[in-house]
Amino acid sequence: MKDIYNYEEPYDNVVLTGLVGLYEITFEQSWKMMKEILEIHGFAEGATSSPKMILRTAYKAGMIKDEELWLSALQERNNVTHSYNRKIAMGIITQAKQKFYKMFCELKEEIDRNWI
Repeated sequence: MKDIYNYEEPYDNVVLTGLVGLYEITFEQSWKMMKEILEIHGFAEGATSSPKMILRTAYKAGMIKDEELWLSALQERNNVTHSYNRKIAMGIITQAKQKFYKMFCELKEEIDRNWI
């Protein structure tokens, strides 16, 4: 995510596609990490394969602080399939820079401090 945060416009199509892909990978790895940690800590809901359920459970468990922000990040991840549209791709990158970068950093800090 740091690469997305630090990369400045203008983005050509190859760079834009790469940044969107990096966002998708970061989101996927984050919710799957939450799932695994929740399962290890005995949360039955961790057995689901639904990212939305994992995010809600992580919020209830105190792993994440802003459920709505994470659900917004999930929606942007779902928009990745439409990122052939430059406007949608730019929206994903803008949100990643303005909102989600800090959110992912906070998750890492929380997990390092309290969950592993």
